[in-house]
Amino acid sequence: IQYETFNALDDISFEINRGETVSIIGKNGAGKSTLLKVVARVLPPTSGRVIVRGQVAPMIELGAGFNPELTGAENIMLYGTLLGRSAKNVQNRIEAIADWAGLTAQLDVPLRAYSSGMVARLAFATATDETPDLLLIDEVLSVGDEDFREKSAKRTQELMNSGCAVLLVSHDLDAVKSLSKRTIYLEN
Repeated sequence: IQYETFNALDDISFEINRGETVSIIGKNGAGKSTLLKVVARVLPPTSGRVIVRGQVAPMIELGAGFNPELTGAENIMLYGTLLGRSAKNVQNRIEAIADWAGLTAQLDVPLRAYSSGMVARLAFATATDETPDLLLIDEVLSVGDEDFREKSAKRTQELMNSGCAVLLVSHDLDAVKSLSKRTIYLEN
């Protein structure tokens, strides 16, 4: 059996400070999503180390951690607790999260009946309901209709102003320019 070692990321080093948004750009397959997964502790680095201080809210794959058979309300509970929040606090915030996402009428509907845009709004609303120390966003701001993009950009700006660090992966260069002061470019 022969195999070739493939490193999705190699020789990467950076810091992100509280209140700062850093964007990651590059072609598809450059390692942007892999980098976010390593920072989120979803994937372990094969070498080196990642140091993250504080609570992380990963918006890596829309609906990751959601169960399509559960209702919107049940998925808010599931995702909120997966993010390390207390079940009691998440339970008390279900209505507010659904209201922000514009999904109050669909709270008791199984997620399998949601459109991808509805799933995106629910995931974003749940992940950003509390201010984490680090928010990881992978392509979320470029998904959905114009109202959702504006609303999520505004929420992201509020998080940045509150001291949250944001690591943003996007192909939307206008969003990158307007939201971040630094950008990391990944190639190959």
